[in-house]
Amino acid sequence: MDMSFSPEEMAFRDEVRKFIADNYPEELRAKGRGDMTKEEILMWHKILAKKGWAAPHWPVEYGGTGWTITQRYIWNEECARAETTPLLPFGLSMVGPVIFTYGNEEQKKRFLPGILAGEDWWCQGYSEPGAGSDLASLRTKAVREGDHYIINGSKTWTTLAQHADWMFCLAKTDPDAKAQDAISFFLIDMNTPGITVRPIITMDGGHEVNEVFLEDVKVPAENLIGEENKGWTYAKFLLGNERSGIAGVARSKKAIERLKNIAGSELVDGTPLLDQEDFATKIAEVEVDLTALEFTELRTLAAESKGQGPGPESSILKIKGTEIQQRITELTLEAVGNYGFVYAPHGHERTGNEYVPGPEYAAGQSQNYFNMRKTAIYGGSNEIQHNIIAKMVLGL
Repeated sequence: MDMSFSPEEMAFRDEVRKFIADNYPEELRAKGRGDMTKEEILMWHKILAKKGWAAPHWPVEYGGTGWTITQRYIWNEECARAETTPLLPFGLSMVGPVIFTYGNEEQKKRFLPGILAGEDWWCQGYSEPGAGSDLASLRTKAVREGDHYIINGSKTWTTLAQHADWMFCLAKTDPDAKAQDAISFFLIDMNTPGITVRPIITMDGGHEVNEVFLEDVKVPAENLIGEENKGWTYAKFLLGNERSGIAGVARSKKAIERLKNIAGSELVDGTPLLDQEDFATKIAEVEVDLTALEFTELRTLAAESKGQGPGPESSILKIKGTEIQQRITELTLEAVGNYGFVYAPHGHERTGNEYVPGPEYAAGQSQNYFNMRKTAIYGGSNEIQHNIIAKMVLGL
């Protein structure tokens, strides 16, 4: 695989770099997503939408950029380099591709423009209290009554549902069919009567996830995607896109760069931690794994550019990507030492008499470490991904 850039690609990189430098909002630079308002989270998305760069991976006819695989690679690299706020995946990377692949023309016209423009915030109604990794065992039910479905059930770990305008939701529509053949895929307006969003406050005091209860929620039949009882097919397609995106190669490269800077500043007996053989070896091992993952991701992108959707190979990206992310946060916490124990929900911002000891780079590292434990679970747990690879890739 030739990784050198042509003069045209170098010019594109310079264009992207300049656009980000000139247009990325200064007020977002010092904030993590947990400290942002809904408007701030969508701010960068809307700027990119006006430029026509919000969805590089979408087909051109639906608002995509028409970029080559190399241009998309450069775009991800430059966004990571500038540490821009990642765009919400629920609309752009998850339900959007489902709609333009399996939805009818009316659904495409109705929903895709709002997703592309950052006007509609989507959440994911998949996991349930008794159906997480074994998603096919979900119990939420949808019963057809005339030109509507009546949906009852509950979803959990619903990320940022407190801000959502719409939910894409899986529900059973055939009580007599086997699990995978009984599920349908619905688009639900979150303002519909009967929907209750209850926050799940995590141990760091954050409100990222929620429970969502659906009680006699009336959903128009026109909001059913594709065919009734074919939702498992659409759900797997969506999860393939989600797992590919979870790999986060470009962001992990930036995180390793930050880790090296920290390890170069922390001293052990007067010597930088980065020069300690044991710690340097740990970083090198992660870098080797990340390089291998990057080439795997590029092969996946190359297949997509030829019209092939992400297949079971995306499980490899999900497993290794999340393991690497977790390993980087673990090493970063190890590097900052005792200062990592400090609870600093707002970094080094000073409020009143509050004082956060230690260097600025140590603030929030423990929260980041614990928060990243979730990556091996969401999008289908890594244990399930191993089973998918064994069955679908290796044929075991």
